[in-house]
Amino acid sequence: MLAQSIRLVSRASVPVLRRRFGTSMPRRDIIQDLYLKELKSYKAPPVKATDSVGQVKPWVAPSTPAPPVVEASAPTDLSEYESQIVEVEGVSAAAEEESDVEDWFVVEPLETEHH
Repeated sequence: MLAQSIRLVSRASVPVLRRRFGTSMPRRDIIQDLYLKELKSYKAPPVKATDSVGQVKPWVAPSTPAPPVVEASAPTDLSEYESQIVEVEGVSAAAEEESDVEDWFVVEPLETEHH
């Protein structure tokens, strides 16, 4: 019982602090005000044309490439290429002779199960 009476006395003697929110007084944030004041007072240093010297490589246009060298045998190689016979897969003369040989890829019909 003594412990209960001490608790009641201690609770009664502690003042209750409550924060009151009112609309009549605007909330002031000191840090925000200081930050905005410093932002408004900041003056950027003027930019000079020589500020980038040493920071960026100067631009140099690339050299023009040399034209390809034409070999002496190029015209003969071209004429040989043009004179070659076009071979189409499956239509050559050798394929016609081997037509009597059985095809190695044979699809067998599926067997159906009879019950």
